[in-house]
Amino acid sequence: MNIKKKLPELLDFFQTDFSYKENIVTWKTIEEKAAKTAHFPGGLDERLVQAMKKRGVTSLYTHQASAFKEVQDGNSIVAVTPTASGKTMCYNLPVLNEVLNNPSSRALYLFPTKALAQDQKSELNELIDEMEVDLKSYTYDGDTSPTIRQIIRKAGHVVMTNPDMLHSAILPHHTKWVSLFENLKVVVIDELHTYRGVFGSHVANVIRRLKRICRFYGSDPLFICTSATIANPKELAEDLTGQPVKLIDNNGAPSGKKHFIFYNPPIVNRALNIRRSATLEARKIAEELLRNKIQTIVFAKSRVRVEILLTYLQLLEQRELGPRTIRGYRGGYLPKQRREIERGLRNGEILGVVSTNALELGVDIGQLQACVLTGYPGSVASTWQQAGRAGRRQDESVVFVVASSSPLDQYMIEHPEYFFERNPEEARINPDNLIILVDHLKCAAYELPFEKDETFDGVEIEEVLEFLTEEQLLHFRGKKWFWMNDSFPAHNISLRSASQENVVIIDQTNAANVKVIGEMDRFSAMTLLHEEAIYLHQGVQYQVEKLDYEEKKAWIREVDVDYYTDANLAVQLKVLEVDKDNRFLETDASYGEVMVNAMATIFKKIKFETHENIGSGPIHLPEEELHTNACWFDFPEEFVKEIGEKRLEEGLVGLANVLRNVAPLFVMCDVSDLHVVPQIKAVHSNRPTIFLYDRYPGGIGLSERVYKDLEIILKEAQSIMTGCPCEQGCPSCIGAMEETGENGKDTSLYLVKFLRGEQQHVS
Repeated sequence: MNIKKKLPELLDFFQTDFSYKENIVTWKTIEEKAAKTAHFPGGLDERLVQAMKKRGVTSLYTHQASAFKEVQDGNSIVAVTPTASGKTMCYNLPVLNEVLNNPSSRALYLFPTKALAQDQKSELNELIDEMEVDLKSYTYDGDTSPTIRQIIRKAGHVVMTNPDMLHSAILPHHTKWVSLFENLKVVVIDELHTYRGVFGSHVANVIRRLKRICRFYGSDPLFICTSATIANPKELAEDLTGQPVKLIDNNGAPSGKKHFIFYNPPIVNRALNIRRSATLEARKIAEELLRNKIQTIVFAKSRVRVEILLTYLQLLEQRELGPRTIRGYRGGYLPKQRREIERGLRNGEILGVVSTNALELGVDIGQLQACVLTGYPGSVASTWQQAGRAGRRQDESVVFVVASSSPLDQYMIEHPEYFFERNPEEARINPDNLIILVDHLKCAAYELPFEKDETFDGVEIEEVLEFLTEEQLLHFRGKKWFWMNDSFPAHNISLRSASQENVVIIDQTNAANVKVIGEMDRFSAMTLLHEEAIYLHQGVQYQVEKLDYEEKKAWIREVDVDYYTDANLAVQLKVLEVDKDNRFLETDASYGEVMVNAMATIFKKIKFETHENIGSGPIHLPEEELHTNACWFDFPEEFVKEIGEKRLEEGLVGLANVLRNVAPLFVMCDVSDLHVVPQIKAVHSNRPTIFLYDRYPGGIGLSERVYKDLEIILKEAQSIMTGCPCEQGCPSCIGAMEETGENGKDTSLYLVKFLRGEQQHVS
């Protein structure tokens, strides 16, 4: 009979067993931290104090007490503390206190997901039940029945919803929500760090519309934001809410000892620098933990990976652990099933869970002891969020970060100091992006007419209103602009995209249930929704069977294949205007407006894990035009002769491939949000140039950030190339040799060293 090891014994085993210790690159132990507490503040209703004491809470953590005091003083706040540090109390206490003192008060809670809203509703209701007062909190989302909707509008003290519902179902129908808007005292924005890029820029405009409607009804709510650790929480909260906020970051929550283990799978092909699959290594580690009854969460990047890992681990469940001890958790599960899994994790019935980042956000799943990350999640903030799922409060815990072969993962494994010593990324939004702004001005005009000289939360908008009048969407009469179109603008505007010309994605897997499952802007559709493309939706693989570009519809069918597709985009870039220019060591770096003309030419089928090219095909689509912002830098014209055109082109492609993976680390965006294009002869200068541009109409501030941090980004790109053990280039650094040639790595290194002033110009 196997004797089960406790966690400290198991950690000794990982350190000494040859099959594990050889692959452990870094082992860092973060020591435990005692709680810092404060007395219940004066002004806190006695009923609330008694309710908390009944639940065993005899004092507050320092950050909870600070948050309460600032809100009592009339300040909006952003509270930034790690996972499981009791952030919920930072808003529940001031909100409940306000409603207890003034029963007509209302609060609006915004959560990025329905699951999170349900979870927080349970926690709030437990506290309300403990007080035995008539205080009503409801969730208002797509699943709410029509009869309950009516009750919520009239009697909900706390309404919990998401930004999409606020945008399309609450603000346009504000006349049905008079009691909410007249008495709205607090707006809570939870998981603030999720509101970045295009989504965050849209939500900032939804907040502008909310504030405008509040003013109309005579209310002026405070904002309480909570966030995981990011580098600029105060700036993001102020950009999102349009008003000053106080930062609360004096975390007083205790934390147990945490072991961070960076684990690099063994190399299976030295020449190509290909490693054993991260999925298989994660499975091996998770099996060891689960076999010893260590409650474990395994994170995977996609739904497909979740299902693969779950299948592997359920074999262990059948052999050794007993039924229903290991479960999956991802988008697509029914709410009832999710609640059951969360409950099973809290009470210990479920021993292991395999999840996408759906469990990264603050759903309460109790105290797990181990966390295994299959691949680097893509940002420092996400990694800390996922790691925070293990060792909540006082227990000792372990986190394994299992690297894949990708450049990003290999860089993180080789440079643990980047993760442990550097600030998490900054989250950026651009609410004044003209395309996004115009969309929300249409919605705002539908909600309430605009008056002459009115601003949109401080933004001058008269020119836009005149443009919309010319387009016959608005009508100017008696010093006011009125909405005059038949359509309902919010229905046609997605908070997830900057373009109105969206392609609708139709799933026809089940002929009896053909349904729309998403949408995508036309520019992205060229490379992601062309015929035969493998499209991933919440981790499920679909193949695109037909793309009707004119009608803006893509028909897809579910498939199970071991490859993904990557399209080649023939890009012409024209510089329209240079906004910033800077002498950068040996060259010029610039930032400004560009016009991108792009045409998808061919697509490649790339095998999962090994990244081998296993096939290709043509794409027949018209050219697309994108007006956006870019950062670019160039090389002397003589380089073409000195290095040779073919070799220089291969070097530029290699460097562009590295930058494609490194730049998103610094601007906290997805790899697909920022495109990198090398040109042997740029139209505006005739020089070899590399452009990095925002893949969204009008830009959202990503390339501007690249321009600002270019020196650091190039340094990291050089570090990836020199740190990679391959000789001529591989998928873990500059890309496959078919693309970059035999000398690609040397040339790419020469170019980056030249840019950084380490390599003298040869002529």
